Amino acid sequence: MTKEPAAVLATVTKTYGPVRAADGLDLTVRRGETVALLGRNGAGKSTAINLLLGLDTPDSGRVALFGGEPDRAVAAGRVGAMLQEGRPVPRVTVRELVGFVASTYPAPMPVADALSLAGLTALADRRVDRLSGGQAQRVRFAVALAGHPELIVLDEPTSALDVEARGEFWAAMRGYARRGNTVLFSTHYLEEADSFADRIVVVDAGRIVADGTAEELKRSAGGALVAVDLDGAPAAFLAGLPGVTEVEVRGDRARLRTDDSDATVRALAARDAIRGLEVAPLTLNDAFLALTRGRDDRRARDTGQGTTQDAARATAPNREPIR
Repeated sequence: MTKEPAAVLATVTKTYGPVRAADGLDLTVRRGETVALLGRNGAGKSTAINLLLGLDTPDSGRVALFGGEPDRAVAAGRVGAMLQEGRPVPRVTVRELVGFVASTYPAPMPVADALSLAGLTALADRRVDRLSGGQAQRVRFAVALAGHPELIVLDEPTSALDVEARGEFWAAMRGYARRGNTVLFSTHYLEEADSFADRIVVVDAGRIVADGTAEELKRSAGGALVAVDLDGAPAAFLAGLPGVTEVEVRGDRARLRTDDSDATVRALAARDAIRGLEVAPLTLNDAFLALTRGRDDRRARDTGQGTTQDAARATAPNREPIR
């Protein structure tokens, strides 16, 4: 065993026609970490994963898994992957499918262990094409485990699952990570990154714009959130309150982002406008928006096109999942 990191992207670039999908990506995933990749549609998450797995080659830069070429690590079973595309195999049982895949690796995980880790022991003799969506996704996880990998790479693994199935999937994933293995996953569910990742990497326009724990990313965005009930009062005065940098009104409730929550609350109290008052730190969603909006604003200034409002609509929280 070497002391090399599990995965490395070093100043990697990749273009597809006019699109620069990777623009100097630098990422190191240490052994034993669980790392989440966050980004909007087209940010470069899937490109980074394809490059790491050797499914695509960079235009420049270096890609390595455990210090060597990606295809060697994959062939040796040191890396397992779950990609977004895949169809159930007809007329085979879960046990048969996992056993067949395991037989193609030099030192596979025992089939019973893979089924247990994926939470599939009770479904081992069920046909794969007769499983629910959540069960089928756990089969894909078991297949990814078949080679006994030290690193597993997941590209939006729960995007088609309901809340219950997502919970079951992540329970299985925690069992794998607790063995000291490494997990790299992309997701558009920010609560998954907040709950399961040791470290979060935010990708935007082919570049890494933030890298740290969830708490570090929240702190880097700065400020806090203050929410109050308007009780029918006009909201125009809120933007002028001390510390307020952003105002969002939904129905009769106002949500303020502020750099000085104490000053904002004092000003609200002076106006007798503290009904339903709530003060809270920023969420990961708020931090994500702050990080990506800042880049949108800079691009707008450079090109003379677009506004912060355009960026806000493109990444509006609590409407569509952020990809």
